[in-house]
Amino acid sequence: MSTYYDPISYLVTEDENGWQVKKVLQRKLGVSRKLMSRIKLTERGVLLNGTRVYISALVKAGDRISISLEKESSEDILPQPIPFDIVYEDDALLIVNKAPGIIVHPTHGHYTDTLANGVVYYWQEQGKQYRFRPVHRLDQETSGLIAIAKNAYIHQHISEQLIAGTVTKKYTALVYGCPEHPEGIIDGPIDRDPEQPHRRIVTPDGYPALTSYKVIQCYPGKTGAQVELRLGTGRTHQIRVHMTSIGHPLIGDKMYTLEHGAMTSMEEWIGRQALHASELGFRHPLTGEELLFEASLPADMELLRQRLEGGTEG
Repeated sequence: MSTYYDPISYLVTEDENGWQVKKVLQRKLGVSRKLMSRIKLTERGVLLNGTRVYISALVKAGDRISISLEKESSEDILPQPIPFDIVYEDDALLIVNKAPGIIVHPTHGHYTDTLANGVVYYWQEQGKQYRFRPVHRLDQETSGLIAIAKNAYIHQHISEQLIAGTVTKKYTALVYGCPEHPEGIIDGPIDRDPEQPHRRIVTPDGYPALTSYKVIQCYPGKTGAQVELRLGTGRTHQIRVHMTSIGHPLIGDKMYTLEHGAMTSMEEWIGRQALHASELGFRHPLTGEELLFEASLPADMELLRQRLEGGTEG
């Protein structure tokens, strides 16, 4: 069995005649310096017309440059038959609709029963060999879409899109009360709470953080609202902290819930923060196609939404 993934190739044009292989890899295939350092040391890492070459070699129009990545696996992750919802999959990507309550990646003291354990088992059963590379994370209680790259090249390219702000990430939340303004931008620096290190707060000395929100529906008696959110930055707990800062914390969010009246009964309705990553879009690193994935509300949030819409109070 081959120890390399299928090659990624590029056909040199007249405009690139006389360029070094290195320049083509950087400018046309977008290979990072770190990744180039890895692949150029492997036997089949960089090929010019099927022959291994140094990255300083010169190319001419019509030449085919190929890079091949060595196969990897997550040997430190125990395969487990944990079911998960596949939204999309090809040789480069796996898009999953994560269920609430599932941790994405093993952490200290929690080595099993994670999404990673389930995905590694799934690949093993398929006879595939990949390393588990989530491009972004979701909190344990947050449900919704998450992208997993199947090699370092794909991970690098989607990560760069995240940094550039060209990835579409939309969240749906059910919050306490109804925001006064139908839409707005929350600009509030975030940092650790000095009194509770696991908690984050809005503070003038924090790291810049931007969240835009739009109220989709306010429920009877203004007991709650459905809100659509988009992130301008990616701080830890950002949505939860920002919505709390304007007086509308997420229903069921035990860490950030403001203490008042009717919150206890609503928390019992769902048992976790009512937050769902409902939309994810980016450009496919290999095909250049613009991809957009959507995931409807999970059963627990949909039930909570219906109860709020019906004016049920407990």
